[in-house]
Formats: sequence, structure tokens, C-alpha cells
Amino acid sequence: MSLASIGIPGLIIILVIVLILFGPRKLPEVGSAVGKTLAEFKKSARDILEDEDKPDTPKKKDPS
Repeated sequence: MSLASIGIPGLIIILVIVLILFGPRKLPEVGSAVGKTLAEFKKSARDILEDEDKPDTPKKKDPS
């Protein structure tokens, strides 16, 4: 089951439940926190994938 199979009625039900649980005053804070968390997760995942794509290069030894 993927997120795409939820559909419009399912999303409306989820939004109503979230609104009941958190209330209209807390909803912007919850949305902001979720957005920041997703952005940080995507950034971390991108960094991990970039590290795997880079070939291992030998590090130069310090001449001193």
C-alpha cells in the first residue's frame, strides 16, 4: 500500500482527525515541524547517497 492509493476521501479523513487531535491553533506548528523534519531527512539521505557515489581517493600524508 502506497501513499498514492489513499485517495481524496482518505486524505480528508486524515486531515479531520489531525484537526481534532491537535486543534486549529497547534496545526501550523505541527505542519512546520513535519516540514523541517522531512527536509532534514531528505538532506541526510542525499548526503549519504553522494558519499556512496564518490570514489575512494587515497588521502595525502602530511609531509611534516
